[in-house]
Amino acid sequence: MPKKVDQRERRTLIADALMRVAAEQGLEAVSLRHVAAEAGVSAGMVQHWFRTRDEMMAFAMEVVRERNQERVTAAVAALGDSPAPRELLRTIIATLLPLEEESRADGRVALAFLAYTAVRPTASALLREETAQLAGFIGSLLPVPDKALGLLALMEGLGVYLLGGQTTPDEARAALDAQLDLLFAVP
Repeated sequence: MPKKVDQRERRTLIADALMRVAAEQGLEAVSLRHVAAEAGVSAGMVQHWFRTRDEMMAFAMEVVRERNQERVTAAVAALGDSPAPRELLRTIIATLLPLEEESRADGRVALAFLAYTAVRPTASALLREETAQLAGFIGSLLPVPDKALGLLALMEGLGVYLLGGQTTPDEARAALDAQLDLLFAVP
């Protein structure tokens, strides 16, 4: 009887290899050959699971989203049953920021994917939808809902600065707190 292969597990193995290559060498280094070498599998196996580089990239971003969702869910659960909106927002955003090594690796991949979607409109459709959903959720927690996009832009900017070394995690947290203080001070 042939061995049953867990498709999700195989695809995740390849996506993890893609993320390591992208995080260490940049997205331009991501190729079927490089990813296969990093995963310790043949290029043919990578092609079996992902017909194109775009498919591989989209799946890697799905893995990053899932990891972020798991981190956010755990951080929010630690707040208890009814956290204040400001505290909930701070926790979500701080969890999504690349403040620790694990989230930095995912952040480098997410940043590379963002740049990738800038020149591939079809790849950016899902990102647009997710951004709209996140902005809507954040807006529902803010005293002034139309400030959600600005808060998302601050989060993205802080993420870029953290990944590039222009700011420290403490400085990023202080900037986030200052912005939240401004947003929640509005009558």
